[in-house]
Amino acid sequence: MYNVVRLVNISPAFRWAKDAKVNNKRRPLVAGNWKMNGSAGLAESMRSTFATAQLNKVDVAVCPPFVFLHALADANVALGAQTLSEYENGAHTGEISAQMLKALDCQYVIVGHSERRADQHESNGLVADKVAMALAAEVTPIFCVGEPEDIRDSGNLYEYLAAQIDAVVSHVGIDAFEHMVVAYEPIWAIGTGKTASPEQAQDVHRFIREHLAKNNPAVAQGLRILYGGSVKSSNAAELFGQPDVDGGLIGGASLDPEEFLRICQAADS
Repeated sequence: MYNVVRLVNISPAFRWAKDAKVNNKRRPLVAGNWKMNGSAGLAESMRSTFATAQLNKVDVAVCPPFVFLHALADANVALGAQTLSEYENGAHTGEISAQMLKALDCQYVIVGHSERRADQHESNGLVADKVAMALAAEVTPIFCVGEPEDIRDSGNLYEYLAAQIDAVVSHVGIDAFEHMVVAYEPIWAIGTGKTASPEQAQDVHRFIREHLAKNNPAVAQGLRILYGGSVKSSNAAELFGQPDVDGGLIGGASLDPEEFLRICQAADS
């Protein structure tokens, strides 16, 4: 049985973060997900590449493996983790809690990535528990949704995504999405070289926003929705130019600091 945590009280500090986000409504965010890659050398290269980067209209985060989080501390990017435990603490060998991430100054944590849903068998319910844990620790969840190619081909795309979204809404409430980021990652486009067309990405992002708007239009309008799936500097500007695409969750391209910077610059412009 999973922990049941519902966000009830929000501290003044976290409420301030929400207000800052509203005042910069839908400010783009580009987050790099290194997955099980990277090294201390890559972390140092990322630090030096972004040390003097002039990015004024976009937020940038990097999510390395846990062992390299310290190597990016105090870098000119926000720090994020790739997952967290659904438990607060205790005898759970190998797990990392939300409070531990908070202590490392992680601003973001990826939750429900398709690779963890597949490899670690994370269900919609477990993902919802992890979202709740991140929110309780005031770490912003980057909540991932997305479909395999057979679901898209079957015509059940929107029902599939709605089930992923509704599991979280029913657990933490719609107002919690003021403190969240959603990332749409079509599974068939992750690491395959395939990319959803800008029009395909926009159609799904619009659906996500409209689906959440059924519960609270204002929250849905302010929510940042990222696109992930073989984003490169060559296609970033066109993808980010769609009205409901608010940046990207970048996989392989985030392992090349110069290429990642070019993607961030596309969002900045």
